[in-house]
Formats: sequence, structure tokens, C-alpha cells
Amino acid sequence: MLRAAKGVVLGIVALAAPWPLAAIAAEDCEVISATHSADTKGEALHMSRALADKSADELRRKRGWSRISMSPQKVSPDPFWKRVRPVVPEDVVYATFVTAKTYTTCFTGVVVNYVCTSGSKVCRN
Repeated sequence: MLRAAKGVVLGIVALAAPWPLAAIAAEDCEVISATHSADTKGEALHMSRALADKSADELRRKRGWSRISMSPQKVSPDPFWKRVRPVVPEDVVYATFVTAKTYTTCFTGVVVNYVCTSGSKVCRN
């Protein structure tokens, strides 16, 4: 009987343990986004990803983290000319690209030809 009671208590503790860990893990992560415009699709894509890497490194230094991991996170496309186009309509999005580190949405711009917004979830390791 005592052995069964210990098993039940250990099972309850094991089930409860992930909740505090999830709360701690959420504090050690942040979603970032980076947008870049260019005359070519390739440059807009490449530079938005590079800016996401740079933003992640800046976050690492700001938070005092020694190591980080990045995973793709879908974010809203960010138009530069918000007075002309406050949101990016679906009909101007021409592609999405997902890598191990970023989720990138590319769309045609208002003033420049192409714009890409890359999103990533950055977590302390």
C-alpha cells in the first residue's frame, strides 16, 4: 500500500514538473523579425535572413546569454510604407521560405520591387 502511494505521488510530481519548466523556458525565448527591401528577390531574401541573424545575436548580447538557438517562427509581413499600405494583402505575397532558423515571407513592395520579412524564435541554450 505504501509502495503504491509513493508511485502515485511520484506520478503526480512528474506530471506537474513540466508546467514550471515551460514557464521558465518561455522567459528564455523571444520572437524576432527582420525586414529588408531590395531590387531583386534574392537580395531581399538573403538580407532579411542576415538581419534576423544579426538581431538574434544582439538579443543574445543584450540578455547576457552565452549561447542561443533559433527556430523558424511565422510573423506578420512588415511593410515599410505603412501610410500607403498598413498591412500586406495576401495577393502581393509571392513566396514563403522556411529554413532551420527562419520563416520568411516575401512580397512585392510599394516603393521598392521586393520586400522580405524573416521571423525566428530565439531561445537561450
